[in-house]
Amino acid sequence: MTGARAPSRRSGGSVAVDGDRQERSLRGVPFSYAFPRPAVTCDAVVFTMRADDLAVLLVQRKDEPFRGRWALPGGYVNDNEPLDRAAARELAEETGITGAKLEQLGAFGDPGRDPRGHTITIAYVTFLVAEAKITAGDDAAAVEWVSFRRLALEPSPPAAGARSSARRAAAPPAGTAKTKRGAASRRSPARSSGPVHLAFDHAAIIACAYRRLCQHLDDPVRDRAFNLLPTRFTLADVQHFYEVVLGRALPQRTFRKRLLDQALVVPAAAPPAKKPAEQLYRWNRPR
Repeated sequence: MTGARAPSRRSGGSVAVDGDRQERSLRGVPFSYAFPRPAVTCDAVVFTMRADDLAVLLVQRKDEPFRGRWALPGGYVNDNEPLDRAAARELAEETGITGAKLEQLGAFGDPGRDPRGHTITIAYVTFLVAEAKITAGDDAAAVEWVSFRRLALEPSPPAAGARSSARRAAAPPAGTAKTKRGAASRRSPARSSGPVHLAFDHAAIIACAYRRLCQHLDDPVRDRAFNLLPTRFTLADVQHFYEVVLGRALPQRTFRKRLLDQALVVPAAAPPAKKPAEQLYRWNRPR
């Protein structure tokens, strides 16, 4: 989540006065000018598979703004700190997860996304093949794996049975119970009913991260660092994973034919298994 230790910022006042003060504070600093300097944060979207459900890692905010609301792990970038290190540090401090391979997702900086002032966040995304142990720390009151389909995300997904693809996939629907928009819940998402509303613009960030995850499904051998499955798997394992992520059934024959005809997977062991259903495969990536 975006941390609570925000830099001191004025919410109003004369632009000219603020500019004069900033100009005086920058005197003697080479190549510095009296232009506004937004705050910079990093947030991490961490997906994993829990049984037959796609889950996202969320933390509950300990401080204002959005105290008690669920959010992405993240926070402010320190002076002279690389962005990827800031994202990894915040993820470790607030959730206990270390060593995750983070892929930069994009920048989010619409005015008004943070009530404390103009803040630009750099979002990262990753997928954990094995569910990691999590521990709340720093300014996170709690940390939990939350079902992706429980989140109140926009835009709304296509209606059931509508034609869609991984590239055009929107977020699957959140719960249907009525909840007052913007109301912060201190209950665990696992024990509450209805959709989970998120702090800041984290719903939009997660929806964007989901689309990136679907892009990896389209081309699963492109990025060696972004693993979606264990190193060895059956064709049934791959199809089950795709169906859970996409939220829809896939025709078995067509799906598996594509994997084999396009050489996306190759046998992981020789000789072949006696039963085709037991044959183990791996992604056809350069070693």
